[in-house]
Amino acid sequence: MSQDQRKKLLILMINMFIAVGSFGIIIPILPAYLLSIGEGGKAAGLMIAIFAGAQLIMSPIAGRWADQYGRRVMIIAGLSGLAISMFVFYFSDSITVLYLSRVIGGIGAALLIPAIFAYVADITTMDQRAKGNSMISAAMSLGIVIGPGIGGFLADFGLKMPLLVSAIVGLAAVVFSAVMLKESRDEEVELNAMNSDPMVKEIIQSFSKPFIVPLLITLVMSFGLMAYESVLGLFVDNEFGASPKDIAILVTSTGIVSTIIQLFAVDRVVRRFGEPAVLTIFLGIVAVGFLLSIIATTYVMFFAVTLIIFLATSMLRPVLTTLISKLAGNEQGFAMGMNNAYMSIGNVLGPILAGILFDFNIIYPFILGLIVLALTTIGSMLWKAPKNITS
Repeated sequence: MSQDQRKKLLILMINMFIAVGSFGIIIPILPAYLLSIGEGGKAAGLMIAIFAGAQLIMSPIAGRWADQYGRRVMIIAGLSGLAISMFVFYFSDSITVLYLSRVIGGIGAALLIPAIFAYVADITTMDQRAKGNSMISAAMSLGIVIGPGIGGFLADFGLKMPLLVSAIVGLAAVVFSAVMLKESRDEEVELNAMNSDPMVKEIIQSFSKPFIVPLLITLVMSFGLMAYESVLGLFVDNEFGASPKDIAILVTSTGIVSTIIQLFAVDRVVRRFGEPAVLTIFLGIVAVGFLLSIIATTYVMFFAVTLIIFLATSMLRPVLTTLISKLAGNEQGFAMGMNNAYMSIGNVLGPILAGILFDFNIIYPFILGLIVLALTTIGSMLWKAPKNITS
């Protein structure tokens, strides 16, 4: 990559890190904060579902806008939405207004994420695409790891301090992007995008697009991973008597593994085997991981299996994004918006179904994940990927 490409990717990575990290900052204080205003677990679950739901509804529209109006303006708008949501969160003690803040945050994430990945597609060649996407994914993983740690530290200065810091950092990211980030597309591409079909028609047509298979796999992977994550703490507590410290170490370790893999391994593995082969191999590894989690007899064994699952999914995320991008042609914004939408569907359905199944039997969510991922692995093996995606 050229120095100019690396500079632009660094700016995008900073934006993604701030966006994900600023949301993660509030995780440690959320239970105590909700308790302080007379709310509990139901409100916490609704806040997550509302954020994901708003992101799901807005993502296809946001992707279309990224094609019409440019990546830069959508990135700045997305960061602004996330910052505003944190300010609303900070200045309110009403649960209704807090739900509103999650709607604003979900819309901000929907505006931001497809535009960032579309920007990566604009500034990289086909051969560089996997590396660019893996760098952005690594920034996301790093934000997931560092955000909660910073939030826990800031909470010592007041329960609302993480919210204020998150809002201020988000505002700084808006200014940073407005000054440093340049538009990545030329006017000709933008005019072509303006002449595209109506939004509803394009959403329906997504099922006939060449990238529909990786979109569906993105949905399944998000479904399985969120189902796994949503019951992870409850499972190790019930099954192995894990302490909060044990659970925190487990979550942090998975984030560190994901960051390392996405920074240093994805590009090399993809160059050697190609995206379709990597997709099938690592879907199989995730499925095997779910099988091993069912038969794990100790916390140490379950810990190791969880690291394997997150290692595999940290390979799959940028590879799926790269496949979709390579198959999208001039519809990068729309494709990335649909990618975000399908991921959001999995993020909403996974925790809901896993929670219901967990109440019946704590092992059922893992059995469901195993079945779904095994079938998806078979589907990936049967899928005939276009030959030009590796060019």
